Amino acid sequence: ILGRGLVEGEYVFDPERGQYANTRKVRWTDKGEWELSDQGAIKTLTDITSYTDYVKKLQNMIDGDKHEDTFDDAADEEITFEPYTADDFLTDVYMDEDRYKVLKSLLLTKKNVILQGAPGVGKTFAAKRLAFSIMGEKDTNRVKMVQFHQSYSYEDFIMGFRPTETGFELRKGVFYEFCRQAAEDDRPYFFIIDEINRGNLSKIFGELFMLIESDKRGVELQLLYADEQFSIPSNVYIIGMMNTADRSLALLDYALRRRFAFFEFSPAFQTEGFRAYREAKSNRKFDKLIAAIEKLNVAIENDDTLGKGFRIGHSYFCTERKIDDMWLNAVITYEIIPLLNEYWFDEPSKVR
Repeated sequence: ILGRGLVEGEYVFDPERGQYANTRKVRWTDKGEWELSDQGAIKTLTDITSYTDYVKKLQNMIDGDKHEDTFDDAADEEITFEPYTADDFLTDVYMDEDRYKVLKSLLLTKKNVILQGAPGVGKTFAAKRLAFSIMGEKDTNRVKMVQFHQSYSYEDFIMGFRPTETGFELRKGVFYEFCRQAAEDDRPYFFIIDEINRGNLSKIFGELFMLIESDKRGVELQLLYADEQFSIPSNVYIIGMMNTADRSLALLDYALRRRFAFFEFSPAFQTEGFRAYREAKSNRKFDKLIAAIEKLNVAIENDDTLGKGFRIGHSYFCTERKIDDMWLNAVITYEIIPLLNEYWFDEPSKVR
């Protein structure tokens, strides 16, 4: 290990770096060399927060050889975050101001919102920025994101027994820890769940399923695995994302629908923000492609076997790069056409 630091910035593309141009700002607090006894994760950026034993092992290893500039001292410093306003949200997310106000009001009132729509309409991109716009700053410490899947369980989410070298140990889950953190603060906290319809919510939330309702916040219940009363703080807001084009999933049950407000995300080709993006790219072929996609979306929406939940989203066509023939060809050949092949797998003539 060559260093330890605090990640302080959002994603930035830095073409001057050459090989590793996708960056985030880091303030390094410890520099040196520490030998790992086992294999670490070989990835550019990996979130290991949930592996508490591994994290504790790394912290103890580095803290055992402190420098003058220590991590603890850095953590005690007051960290200021970059401001983020509603105007910033409207600039980043292609959404009209009136719809933004409705979405913000829904989340603050209901406390639980599901952003639903076809893949590529910017749900995940918008979720974190919605939280930032309500907080007024990019405070990543008050935003947590997880992704549900078929194997995700109550033990992962709230708490449960996990095997150790000597037996089993009761471990706290990610939502439990997040609520405990939020309970010590008056400011809003945002828990974001991607692919929320892929998990069994009754199983994952367990006895807390009732407590996520806005009028049940602060009500305490006995936890399944621990002799303690637990409640979900009123300053915790839950944002879920759901792909309406996922054929493999059944419709959500009524109990879930009663606890969440549902906000539809649509392709944003006609919004002012996307029009400004097209003008900035200034590419005639790109404009013709977008016009073709808009016609295609009308056909998809009017197709009895598909519908508006299967429309092609605008994020397929958003890029920081200059748009040229190679980029256009890649998007069409390797993203759009395979999607159409899946939609009309039994009608190749319609795909053509």
